[in-house]
Amino acid sequence: MYSWAGQYRQVNVSKNDFPFAMARHIPRLMEELERGVLRNYTPCFFATDEEIITALAVVHAELMLIHPFREGNGRAGRLLSVLMAFQAGLPGLDFTVIRGKMRKAYFAAVQASAGQDYEPMKKIFSAVLSRTRKKLGEEAPGF
Repeated sequence: MYSWAGQYRQVNVSKNDFPFAMARHIPRLMEELERGVLRNYTPCFFATDEEIITALAVVHAELMLIHPFREGNGRAGRLLSVLMAFQAGLPGLDFTVIRGKMRKAYFAAVQASAGQDYEPMKKIFSAVLSRTRKKLGEEAPGF
């Protein structure tokens, strides 16, 4: 375990020349995330797939833009999405669709979210939910 594991990062980071939130802003941004999108979308008690997908996409994208940790941001974001899916009465989400070309689309969706364009991330989560249901349909007929 790293000595800084579980703590907000103290260094600025970027990926493919895309900068995430500056480290000095992370505590404030996490508070804003909690008071804003988390308060608006959790608990995730929405009735339609469209509402659920929107909630998952917005919360996930905003957390990824902050990128509060040095390591494990993707895992933390996926875990939060799974917890939200459970709140919505869905099973654990299958993220295996985010590979290859979809991985590039996922990162592009994170970047688009910086301008509050969540449509690309909604497409990602629509594919995740579709994959989850398909997999469950094969394993548990009648779902």
